[in-house]
Amino acid sequence: MKRVLVPARLRKAVRTWFDSRYISIADHRQDIRDALWEVQTLRREMQTLQEEVERLRKARPPVIDKKKVDETHRLAQETAKALDGVLQNEVLVWQAIDQLRDERGRAEEQPCA
Repeated sequence: MKRVLVPARLRKAVRTWFDSRYISIADHRQDIRDALWEVQTLRREMQTLQEEVERLRKARPPVIDKKKVDETHRLAQETAKALDGVLQNEVLVWQAIDQLRDERGRAEEQPCA
């Protein structure tokens, strides 16, 4: 390996360029520590949330009322059918509007006799 004398300004410029492109080992280690701390914090929060979910599940057992479920399903079906009818009527209205626009456009294009 040979050593070459390099002007200080050039050496400084090269080091600055390298420093701007690469992260230092100390900064990298700090980033890893920060990420680890965030992971541990999230782990604790997840554990707290899971405990809260379990507590809420145990606090009130689910009550299943077959009549309520059937009534809700029936109402949902009726609502869907009614909404489908409304949407079909809206399509018919817009088709009629488009048809009237076309007829008006053709009437305006025809010369008077």
